[in-house]
Amino acid sequence: MVLRNKKGQESVREVRVKVLEAEDDGNKSLFVFDEPRDARGTALLIHGHKDRADDQWLYLPALKRVKRISSSNRSGSFMGSEFTYEDMTVQEVEKYTYRYLRDEPCGDGLDCVVTERIPVEKGSVYRRQLVWRDKSALRVWKVEYYDRKDAHLKTLTIGEYRQYLDRFWRAGSMAMVNHLTGKSTDLVWTDYRFGTDIDDRDFTRTGLRRVR
Repeated sequence: MVLRNKKGQESVREVRVKVLEAEDDGNKSLFVFDEPRDARGTALLIHGHKDRADDQWLYLPALKRVKRISSSNRSGSFMGSEFTYEDMTVQEVEKYTYRYLRDEPCGDGLDCVVTERIPVEKGSVYRRQLVWRDKSALRVWKVEYYDRKDAHLKTLTIGEYRQYLDRFWRAGSMAMVNHLTGKSTDLVWTDYRFGTDIDDRDFTRTGLRRVR
């Protein structure tokens, strides 16, 4: 995770992510920071849901306590980045209503469908989002975020896709730019692994204190 201010100065953080997919509800995700030293051990746990707001908990090792992220606080910055806690939630289809806008070229010369999606949750920080998704593999290449006043707040650009196990498309880069502050955050993804030995016990609130 590369954080960049409007002057171009950068700070780098390293984070590990675990995801447990679920068929009957949203996925469970765990983000654990390894670097820098003052952020080491900080962890975000998300229990995703299809029909209601996700449950989120943040563990702060300096305070040795687990903090629940309420729906009203999900507009806050995730670890100083341009991603909010709402951005980190699971993007389930049921959480939005949709409207087709147009077809146009997008990443790597692909044909994309541009749709508008509006969050169902009334407490969302966003009024709407525009999404560019290619027709061939349904990968998202760009998302524009509009705030409650319908101002263009941020743009997320996604790229360097790679297919794993001949099944799973995953991005290698995500760049979030805040148009109001001039700040940006890059996420560079490496070392994807699938079919690993994880289960529900790795995604409990009480287990956050023992994360290493």
